[in-house]
Formats: sequence, structure tokens, C-alpha cells
Amino acid sequence: MNNIKETHNHGKEVVISIKGLYKSFDDNHVLQGIDFDLHKGENVIVLGRSGSGKSVLIKIIAGLMKPDKGIVKVLGKDVHKLNKKELIELRLKIGFLFQHSALYDSMTVRENLEFPMRRNIRDISEDKIDEAVKDVLDAVGLAETSDQMPSELSGGQQKRIGIARMLIMKPEVILYDEPTAGLDPLTSYEINDLINEVQKRYKTSSVIITHDLTCAKKTGDRLLMLIDGKFLRQGDFDEVFDTDDERVKGFYDYNFIE
Repeated sequence: MNNIKETHNHGKEVVISIKGLYKSFDDNHVLQGIDFDLHKGENVIVLGRSGSGKSVLIKIIAGLMKPDKGIVKVLGKDVHKLNKKELIELRLKIGFLFQHSALYDSMTVRENLEFPMRRNIRDISEDKIDEAVKDVLDAVGLAETSDQMPSELSGGQQKRIGIARMLIMKPEVILYDEPTAGLDPLTSYEINDLINEVQKRYKTSSVIITHDLTCAKKTGDRLLMLIDGKFLRQGDFDEVFDTDDERVKGFYDYNFIE
């Protein structure tokens, strides 16, 4: 199966490239020499237990946190060498779905969706905003919610609106932080479908941070397993878990016992 993936990605543009990435917090060595490439159009899963450094990794990719050592390139730009203005420009091409949808409680769904456009695009017409709002609400299957407040929505709907708000700026790269955390199994299933739908409809490339094996299996073109600060295994779902390594088997069991 590895060969199929390699052929599939052969010649494909690399949209994120990470080399020799290290990050520690005092004596906690969270990332200890991470290397990986994300190819255009690919969904890569980073799997690991809570506290294993998954969220630190995507914060570093988004330029929200500095590494101790290593190179992080996103869309050809060396993230940690950019000045503030360049970093803001790059971030407009990166969609970041936070674990908690981070909607503004005082704004309607429509106002939440309009906000990034009004803040980041000068002289945009109301027609263009209306069209963009309609498009992303349609994409997440919630066209009827535009005048509702976030508090009136279920957890799954809030997650969908979070995805819609991320999509409105048409990002090239998406970073998902635990997209199914706190959701019931049926809603998680729907969010997994939506992640795949977004990949097809918007031609996005994504890093999906999760410890949810169902999410990993359903949405990932390739899986990377983060254990003890390093990527211990990578490949498709079956390849990653086809091992006698107790750390990997333990993660699999922990996932279903938890």
C-alpha cells in the first residue's frame, strides 16, 4: 500500500515541509526531531494521546508558537523567518479549526461568517459577502441557521459553522485540532464525512490532529503516529497498526477502552 501512496504523491506539490523540528517546555521534550511533508490535496492524520505534542505541532505550523530548532515551510514560506505582515498574509491561506469551535457568542451565525471577510478583504461588496456566506453554509449543510445565535446550535452544528467560517477565506491548507472531540458517535461520523467533502469540494490539503481512531481511519490518506516526541509509525491505517510494538497496540486499546 505504501507504494500506491508514494506513486499517488509522486510529483505532487509539497504544501507543508517540516525538517528536524524540536520543541521542549523545560524538561518536557514534546517534539524530538519531527520530519514530514504534506502534499497538495492530501489529508494527513497526526495521531497521539492527549499531551503527546499534537496541538503544539499545529501551533508551530500556524506560526502561533516558535520551535526550538528545525525548519517549517508552509506554501513555500519559512514560517519562522516571516515578519508580522508576511505571517498575517500567510495565515489568510491557512484555515485553523480549533477544538472548541471558537464562535463569537454575541454574533449571529451570519455575522460570525462575515467577520473574517470584513476584517481581511478591503472594499468587498455586500453581494460578494452574501454569496460567500451562502456557499459555505450550503457546503456544511446549515443554510437555515444564518440568523441563529451560536447558543441555539448543537455541538455538532457549532463545529460545522466553525468549519464554514474557516472555509469562507478559501484556505489552501487546513489544520484541524481534534475535530470530533466531545461529539457523540453519530455527530462525529457526520463531521468525518464533512472533512472528506471539504477536501473534495475545496481541493484543500489538511493536517488533522486526533486521538479518535474512527476519524483517523475515515479521513486520513496517511497516518503519522506521534509517540515519545517522534513519528514512530506512518502509512495507511492498517500499516500503522500492523505491529507488535506495545506502544502502538497500547494506543489502539486505550482508544477503545477510554
